[in-house]
Amino acid sequence: MKSKLNNISRRILRYFLQGVLIIAPTGITIYIVYLIFTYIDGYLRSLIVEYIPYSIPGLGILLSIIVIALLGFLGQTIFFRPIRRLIDNILKNVPLVKVLYSSIRDLFSAFVGQEKKFSKPVLVKVNTISELEKIGFITTEDMSELGIKNKVAVYFPHSYNFSGELFIVPREHVTALNITSAEAMKFIVSGGITKV
Repeated sequence: MKSKLNNISRRILRYFLQGVLIIAPTGITIYIVYLIFTYIDGYLRSLIVEYIPYSIPGLGILLSIIVIALLGFLGQTIFFRPIRRLIDNILKNVPLVKVLYSSIRDLFSAFVGQEKKFSKPVLVKVNTISELEKIGFITTEDMSELGIKNKVAVYFPHSYNFSGELFIVPREHVTALNITSAEAMKFIVSGGITKV
């Protein structure tokens, strides 16, 4: 009788843990999206309430998407290009600010700009003795500006984190992968758990 109760309790525990594995990723993702949405929408709605007397959920998010898209459109016009270049030049020449500004600008353009930098996923042998390899992205193929020949710059994102390291590695240690950049990034950030 006692062993039967133990088997039933183990089975219930196993089902419970399987349920957690099913619910947790979805629930946590939905919760984080909900928190971001309510924070941004609530803040923007409090600014809009002065002009519109009633509250509409999602209006703040919709308005911010429209404004950002409008700025993107205007930034491509002949009229706004000189203004954008002027702001760009000012921020590039202010000490300390230029490091932060150029790093953030380059990071964003690497992911969403016209010249996406993380478009070449590769497998790199980082230790020839132990055959240790890492997945990364080639960011610069020509290192001659730095006086480096026959090497490439490879960015290695960290798992479970939004950071990474840049390695300069011999070209012969780099093997191109036949997967998309999104699949490679998902695989790396998940620590190799997500299937490609």
